[in-house]
Amino acid sequence: MNTVTFQGNPLHLEGQLPVVGQKTPDFSVVANDLSPRSLKDYAGKVLVLLSVPSLDTPVCDTEVRRFNAEAAKLSDKVQILALSCDLPFAQARWCGAAGVAAVQSLSDYKDVSFGKNYGVLIQELRLLSRAVFVVATDGTLAYSQVLSEITNEPDYDAVLEAVKKLV
Repeated sequence: MNTVTFQGNPLHLEGQLPVVGQKTPDFSVVANDLSPRSLKDYAGKVLVLLSVPSLDTPVCDTEVRRFNAEAAKLSDKVQILALSCDLPFAQARWCGAAGVAAVQSLSDYKDVSFGKNYGVLIQELRLLSRAVFVVATDGTLAYSQVLSEITNEPDYDAVLEAVKKLV
């Protein structure tokens, strides 16, 4: 998929989507304390990568809060990351106000390497499109869900089922 829609209007995605069963690409993002993070920082964990346009939007807010609540029911071998192009300061503020502690927010504002490497960078907006990737402990992509309409929520049950198969 090279296009998605925002309220029915087409937007173009940059980069290649990773393929289920293959190794996931690395990325370089920034944590809320401005420290660098990459895929290798989470080695040995089952990763749920939530790609969202902005935490300060209603659908992203709902999605990340839902995954934050679900995280308590998952194994400590699972790490959920919410990636957006929001500035780290805005992410930290939003997480604090929303009481989100189990999901770690990471910013792709600097290099948009996650967006490009995972094929979810919206060219027209320089924001990330809505998608969920589940990465196995060996670094292979186990599950992928890219929403064709970015104002829609993901299929939470399908994502959680994919995670449970890996732990």
